[in-house]
Amino acid sequence: MSEEGTGGPLPVVAIVGRPNVGKSTLVNRILGRRAAVVQDIPGVTRDRISYEGLWNGRRFTVTDTGGWDPKAEGLGASISRQAEFAMRTADVIVLVVDSSVGATDTDLAAARILRRSDRPVIVVANKVDDERSESNAAELWSLGLGEPQPVSALHGRGSGDLLDLVLDALPEAPREQPEEGGPRRVALVGRPNVGKSSLLNRLAKEERSVVDSVAGTTVDPVDSIISLGGEDWRFVDTAGLRRKVNTASGTEYYASLRTEAAIQAAEVAVVLLAADEVISEQDQRVITQVIEAGRALVIAFNKWDAIDEDRHAQLEREIERDLARVKWATRVNISAASGRGVGKLADHLRTALASWETRVPTAELNAYVRQLVQETPPPARGGRAPKIKYVTQADVRPPRFVVFSTGFLEAGYRRFLERKLRERWGFTGTPLDISVKVREGRGNDRKS
Repeated sequence: MSEEGTGGPLPVVAIVGRPNVGKSTLVNRILGRRAAVVQDIPGVTRDRISYEGLWNGRRFTVTDTGGWDPKAEGLGASISRQAEFAMRTADVIVLVVDSSVGATDTDLAAARILRRSDRPVIVVANKVDDERSESNAAELWSLGLGEPQPVSALHGRGSGDLLDLVLDALPEAPREQPEEGGPRRVALVGRPNVGKSSLLNRLAKEERSVVDSVAGTTVDPVDSIISLGGEDWRFVDTAGLRRKVNTASGTEYYASLRTEAAIQAAEVAVVLLAADEVISEQDQRVITQVIEAGRALVIAFNKWDAIDEDRHAQLEREIERDLARVKWATRVNISAASGRGVGKLADHLRTALASWETRVPTAELNAYVRQLVQETPPPARGGRAPKIKYVTQADVRPPRFVVFSTGFLEAGYRRFLERKLRERWGFTGTPLDISVKVREGRGNDRKS
């Protein structure tokens, strides 16, 4: 069984239905892993979320949605719009209904809309755990969308047959063809309620992420293609990081795991901080995650226009003290609410990515370091001063340097080297990795 080529766009399968019918459980069953947040609380999935699936050698995109409810108000209405958007943009729609409850008024309203759609629609009668409950599935013929497929998303019963039907209904190519090459990937991260979804919506010029005043509204990452500064970018709006993963629980635990995965999958991260609040331990933890992942970094201070001169001065002191370790990060002041400064983000992203991919010629690098070491040699350790024999750049994205030395280099001297490399080549917006290889012995010295 061979997998089809990995290049090119994939057809889209949208999983829709009212809240708490088991959509996310079905998504996990299709994917064969726990990717979607599953919790026994209606409305846990609040945005439309996309994952890549594979069945019988065929790859496709699975879009999980918030619960569809035409009568919803407030946050529920926002979720409904997300589900309706997924219906419009999918190649195949899977309507999930709770067979143990039967067709509700909401299910019937959804079916009326879907009957007018030009997309293939498959009705899934979920929670058919055994033969005795199959008669419940038959009642869903009343939806007028063809034969209901009895499935137990929780136990896997009937999921293989469902996937065969999905593959049969999928077109050879998706309806929407993204541009070749693909936009640069940007992770939008930060603690809850700093304005990540508001910023994404401002950038997208549409209501793309669910926005609510309750902290932690965004539970899953949501991809958006954003046109900014004359270029397309793939933004991922991620769940707010609240606690360390090992102390979080339930929805928060899985959201934290996927936020970490979003940073890993990105090329550059925009860490959003609230200018009107003190820089917190949570903010520091998000920044640390980006650095440890080796991603380019842009720090954006939101709500900048909402602070007075006293807070300006206080914030500058906080930045000097609390962000001293990331002086190299590129910084931008914005307001997601008014749009002020948002247009500057593109230049900061480009600067950070250019640094992230910078390679220094080996001869130029060694000539500079030799001069540096002559002026400021490494400190002696155990009575002997180590000698730096050679330096090479081993990698980019981020830039990684290896220093070959006759002895151990103190952490302070490695920081000195990093500072000097930044002074010479910039590296604005990217972490640098400097490691030391110790080559002791006269034989090695002669060889060097």
